Amino acid sequence: MHPALRIRRSPLWLAACLAACSSLAQAACLDDAQVAQWLQAYEAKQPVPSAGAMTEADGKCSRNKLHAAWAAQGKKPIGYKAGLTSAAMQKRFQTDKPVWGVLYEGALLPNRSAVPAAFGARPMFEADMLVRVSSSAINRATTPLQVLNHIDRIVPFVELPDLVVENPAQLDGAAVEAINVGARMGVMGQALAVPQFRAERYALLNALQSMQVDITDQSGARLGGGRGGDLMGQPLNAVVWLAQALQAEGQRLKVGDWISLGSYSALLPPQPGQQIRVEYKGLEGAQPVELRFE
Repeated sequence: MHPALRIRRSPLWLAACLAACSSLAQAACLDDAQVAQWLQAYEAKQPVPSAGAMTEADGKCSRNKLHAAWAAQGKKPIGYKAGLTSAAMQKRFQTDKPVWGVLYEGALLPNRSAVPAAFGARPMFEADMLVRVSSSAINRATTPLQVLNHIDRIVPFVELPDLVVENPAQLDGAAVEAINVGARMGVMGQALAVPQFRAERYALLNALQSMQVDITDQSGARLGGGRGGDLMGQPLNAVVWLAQALQAEGQRLKVGDWISLGSYSALLPPQPGQQIRVEYKGLEGAQPVELRFE
């Protein structure tokens, strides 16, 4: 290179360049205008543009801004959703850790509900499970048995998430958290009570881990499913994780909170006229969850 063309680059110049390049490569937390746009689109069931690459902190910040905006609108939280709690879902969304969102009043529909196939901007369905908190001591739980001691209901559940964005294939873990983990609604099956005696509780823990979850349609064709242990080795480990994740952000589980544990199946798109049945084989007393898409 000719000496006249050589440019001397100082450390300060290099640092400024790296900072600028980094800011271009990453999206920040949603600003107020974006939050307003997302809320409007959510209510209209219209997709929103993807926010671009986010850091984990950006995802949490964006999720919290959505929660604050919904609170200002008077929406009442009824619990939490633990998402990406299976290895398959983490692989799908290019992450190695779960995320969480908030469930709101009106989200839990009764068994055999009829639901519009276009219930959201990017509607999906999946086999899931709910539990209900019966003691604030659950915040100190470190094992599935301790979780079981502080819940009073276990409910088969078909979650109906909404991936919201124009191109869901671009979502990663941080972006999933930013959209409140896609929480919108779901259909509850018949609740199971937690047994009183210790031996029965151990049997229930074993059943939750080994059960086979199957999704079928009106023709009897199997659409998907999985095993209980697909969720963090034991489904109630999702509650242990959630309690710790909430405390890391200054929040705690409360008596009466519902918790969605995660997906036993792949995300599936609903079709008008489709009838869905989810069975929890090996979980004594569990009745199928059924719904119809219109």
